[in-house]
Amino acid sequence: MPRLERRSWPANPDVPGRRTDRRAFVYHAFVPDPISRLEVSLPGPVAQAISLAERQVDELNRSPPSLASLEVLARRLLRAESVASSRIEGLELSHRRLARAEAGGEIARDETALSVLGNVAAMERSVELGAAARPLGVADLLEIHRVLMAATHPSIAGRFRVVQNWLGGSSINPARAEFVPPPPEHVLGLVEDLVAFVRRDDLPPVAQAAIAHAQFETIHPFADGNGRVGRALVHVVLRRRGLAPSYVPPVSLLLAADARAYVAGLTAYRNAGLGEWLVLFAKAVELSARKAKELASRLAVIQDDWRRRAGRPRRDSAAEALIRELPARPIVTLATAAEMTGRSKQAANQALAVLERAGVLRELTLGKRNRAWEARELFDLIDDFERELATPEREGPGRSAPRPRRSTSPR
Repeated sequence: MPRLERRSWPANPDVPGRRTDRRAFVYHAFVPDPISRLEVSLPGPVAQAISLAERQVDELNRSPPSLASLEVLARRLLRAESVASSRIEGLELSHRRLARAEAGGEIARDETALSVLGNVAAMERSVELGAAARPLGVADLLEIHRVLMAATHPSIAGRFRVVQNWLGGSSINPARAEFVPPPPEHVLGLVEDLVAFVRRDDLPPVAQAAIAHAQFETIHPFADGNGRVGRALVHVVLRRRGLAPSYVPPVSLLLAADARAYVAGLTAYRNAGLGEWLVLFAKAVELSARKAKELASRLAVIQDDWRRRAGRPRRDSAAEALIRELPARPIVTLATAAEMTGRSKQAANQALAVLERAGVLRELTLGKRNRAWEARELFDLIDDFERELATPEREGPGRSAPRPRRSTSPR
């Protein structure tokens, strides 16, 4: 059985604020059960929700809509997932701002932009690890964290925490915390157990991803970045189990849309409400997979419209190559356009001119001397897509779910 471990917090007369914050007190840290040998029973409604979710993910991967370049869908979904996963942690960044940072503008020095770019890189690394033939190891989780935090918090990147952390309440101490994870000396053993659970293949993949994520968030093994690594772990599991060989649905978009329900689901998991958490997670996966297919169809429509406006470029032209790749990188420079199309800078420049005249691209400036072009219609499409996801289907249009706020405690 999981247990609450009694701990003492020492007095600290130097802490600013209220007198009670300076006193010694007793708190209780939550230590979860190991899960490597967990026997999972799936009642009818839970099994049905998981089956529906897996069917949608399978359809997304096996019968994707006709896009000029299917690879752009994978990159677009990964960026949508990264932005949403960061948003849950209070890191607000628009897709346009992320694209500007990726294109090398001055905003890349912004810590929020760097954090989200780190999340994109961590998600990409998790997909690689999920596709690897070898089993997942503890070092792989440390590697995901290292990639995530390297640009913003290098001193803690790729290292388990060595102090107590907590969620909610004050940033000073855990006296009023909503949840206190296991003390640091339990972290390594619990993570080793979690990795052993991820290596199993006797559970439905969506159920395995849900349990692995909830257990990871319960352990909270890092000083910061736990939520983002925990959601990257979902990608590892679904890719490793073969359910999502090409496209992992952006489940964080659904979890971000109703952060209160997400936290309530994790709380239920810790309080023996596994079925409640599995249903919530499965429904998020199901809907995100369905919406991912819709997004792919919309991208295909907008690409066809670009071709019409650009005079139907030849299939082997640089303009056509750029149209295929733009949904993944909606802001391009001459250098990135040449890279994306595999053409010379002269050919890429001609393609940019064709698409600019057609109104597909418009010029902007990144930094002081860096010219760039953006496909503004793509940002409008993605913003509309996210607004639809943020409006639960049980509610009417215009009643979007509240966005999560940044926690004041270590994440």
